[in-house]
Amino acid sequence: MTTMPLGVKTTAHSAAAAARATDLSKVYGEGETQVIALDSVSVEFRQAEFTAIMGPSGSGKSTLMHCMAGLDTISSGSARIGDVELTTLKDKKLTQLRRDKIGFIFQAFNLLPTLNALENITLPMDIAGRKADQAWLDQVVATVGLAGRLKHRPNQLSGGQQQRVAVARALAGQPEIIFADEPTGNLDSRSGAEVLGFLRNSVRELGQTIVMVTHDPVAASYSDRVVFLADGRIVDELRNPTADSVLDRMKRFDAKGRTS
Repeated sequence: MTTMPLGVKTTAHSAAAAARATDLSKVYGEGETQVIALDSVSVEFRQAEFTAIMGPSGSGKSTLMHCMAGLDTISSGSARIGDVELTTLKDKKLTQLRRDKIGFIFQAFNLLPTLNALENITLPMDIAGRKADQAWLDQVVATVGLAGRLKHRPNQLSGGQQQRVAVARALAGQPEIIFADEPTGNLDSRSGAEVLGFLRNSVRELGQTIVMVTHDPVAASYSDRVVFLADGRIVDELRNPTADSVLDRMKRFDAKGRTS
């Protein structure tokens, strides 16, 4: 298990980067109300790797994910998906990139209420004019436990079931990279473990790339690597994490915050 000193930027030197930020900053407001959400962050997310992003509330972890996924603009620096620089894309091209190359899993589900579960799952592919790989779709649906609920609309599903639809939607199109914001936040421990195991297997067996924001050390332990943020900066990195090693690292940050 390797770690990096506090305050050091994490910029890998592999050529196979699914996504990369270089000196990325995000600032909200101006003058006395200015908030620096991200402060010159440089980080690389490599292909076929499962990365968890962790940090205290307000550390910038969700902002980093949104900027890297093209869901939010950046104030300065660079954000790339593969070799494509997001800051140079106009809205139409950015929308197309998100549709064709990126999968998303949100806490708020973001399901369309007029569509049933299956239609929500296949919606990105339907918009792109692509047919689903039926065998893969069946495997995804079975893994997240939705086989008996595909004809139900979101208002007929529990919160946990809606989250499973969101997970299945992200995986169904086999995107180049998936950005996940607390993907198991509304699932019970058993269902959450099944989904996390499937996400990990999709990395190891299918070469999927996943970047997951989480506050849960157990969820982070399914990843290959954990990146820690504090005050808008990357402050540490942990490879081959366990739930205990992640929790220990987070406790150190909490202790520093209480004594500073």
